[in-house]
Amino acid sequence: MNRLYHVTLSPFCRKVRLTLAEKRIEVELVEERYWEQSPEFLRRNPAGKVPVLRYNGMLMSESQAICEYLDETIAQPRLIPERAEERYEVRRLCGWFDDKFNAEVTSRIMRERVWKKVRKEGYPDSRMVKAGLSAIKFHIDYMDWLLNERRWLAGDNMSLADFAAAAHLSCLDYISDVDWNRSENVKDWYAKIKSRPAFRSLLADQLPGMMPSPQYAELDF
Repeated sequence: MNRLYHVTLSPFCRKVRLTLAEKRIEVELVEERYWEQSPEFLRRNPAGKVPVLRYNGMLMSESQAICEYLDETIAQPRLIPERAEERYEVRRLCGWFDDKFNAEVTSRIMRERVWKKVRKEGYPDSRMVKAGLSAIKFHIDYMDWLLNERRWLAGDNMSLADFAAAAHLSCLDYISDVDWNRSENVKDWYAKIKSRPAFRSLLADQLPGMMPSPQYAELDF
């Protein structure tokens, strides 16, 4: 049995889950409290991070590496284009969301509003939350600019870049921290990707003690 060690509201785990579902690869999901750094988990990944995928006898870590491996070994549907220029743009945007967006938005908001509560690390720092909510405006505007000229974020076809962005935004949407009215382009894009069969398991997620926002699982939001 293929197995994904993950955390429900981790954007990096969600990116892998979307890729697995789009490729129609069935996996068992195992919730991993990676911050406890258990010896068993560290044997799976000495870096002490999720996701970790057990697949065809291999133990794989690092979300981007996992997703690119799956795309290279399972040809359809293609998530990274064949042309070098298009591959560059997909990888650039994956880096944008997993690095810049995560540092400026996801990690700030999720740490303060979710993970401090889960890990019993004290009260949220409102300054960090406000900084994240301020920064997301710039990122939504940037996505709006991209989508003015493209059907999807990296071009005319859906790609891993869309999954990377949707993974981060879906975590924030769970706690109702995305202003979808800021951009019709971005709202329409998210509605399209949210309606894909690959998204269904994410929309069924529930974090114990923290219910999702009312619109989280609604396709028409």
